[in-house]
Amino acid sequence: MGKKLDLWFYRQMAIWCLLLKRDAQAVEYWERIRVLTPGDATVVASIAHTKVGLGHRAEAIALFRQALDIDPAQPGNWFNLGYVLDDMGEHEEAAVAFRHALDLDGKLDRAWYGLALSLIKCGKMEEAVAALKRNTELQPMSPYGWYQLAHAYLRLGQRDKAESVIHRLAKFEPKVALQLEQETGIKAGAARPTGIF
Repeated sequence: MGKKLDLWFYRQMAIWCLLLKRDAQAVEYWERIRVLTPGDATVVASIAHTKVGLGHRAEAIALFRQALDIDPAQPGNWFNLGYVLDDMGEHEEAAVAFRHALDLDGKLDRAWYGLALSLIKCGKMEEAVAALKRNTELQPMSPYGWYQLAHAYLRLGQRDKAESVIHRLAKFEPKVALQLEQETGIKAGAARPTGIF
């Protein structure tokens, strides 16, 4: 087969292997593609994604770094690197990767959220609050950022702001607000919106 046909075939096989939950075989096909297209950051990142699925996080980190060496202008790869680093307990490094993603795409809401979680784990609550506020601006109907924001405010001793977050959350995600009520002892109905957002 010619190179183009080989590439097409290997890509189809890799995709089918992923769909059939045969990740190890998918890696084999992605590696064949990599041999034919050694400068393709997307292929290296695809191998890294698959390695994460296989639980080979250290290998995935190395591969995401290789992909970024090839093309550092990919915010998705910076985000993925940050995600895996954070999962491995490398919170400071993860925060750096998330910030690189945000330098390239300031509207990447999941990178703001990932940055916030890494900052929380580093004990940098005020920076985490700023990141969570940006995340909730970009994804106002997603409960995850709001949930973490309420807890971050409580850790900073700002109970009134946590109450406002819970009150706001109760309007569109009552189950999550109830969970926060149980975790914090703050009643959503007792809060008064303060316009802190």
